[in-house]
Parts: sequence; C-alpha cells; structure tokens
Amino acid sequence: MLKARRQHQKTKKLLEGATKEAKRLAKQSLAEPVVKKEKVKKEKVKTEKIKPTKVKKVKLTKEELNRQDSKKVSAGTGKK
Repeated sequence: MLKARRQHQKTKKLLEGATKEAKRLAKQSLAEPVVKKEKVKKEKVKTEKIKPTKVKKVKLTKEELNRQDSKKVSAGTGKK
C-alpha cells in the first residue's frame, strides 16, 4: 500500500510539472518577441592618487622647550 501511494505521488508530481512547463512554453510562444535593450558601457574614471606632501619637522627653540618642560612640571605638582 505504501509503495503504491509513493509511486502515485511521484507520477502526479511529474505530470503536474510537465503541465506547468507546457503552459509556460505556450505563453512564451504567444507573446511577442522580446526586444533586447543594448547595454551601454560606462567609462570608468580613473582616480589619480595624490602623494601626500611630507612636512619637515621643525626643531623647537630653547624657549619653547623650556615652556613645555615647565608645563609638564606644573601639571605633575597639582595634586588633590
């Protein structure tokens, strides 16, 4: 009994699939021929890589170095 049921289901599925495909093919044949649109290729724009300009390090003067040192010292002494 089980084998017969499975076989019936299998054949029914195959038949339904075939009918669907036949309907789809019939619709396609009745429809007008499809006009394909031409694809337009867009030109790629190359981006130029800009090299970063190197900035020369400027050495601090003695006065500026002294100011920085004094700031560091005064910042360390301010305890609560």
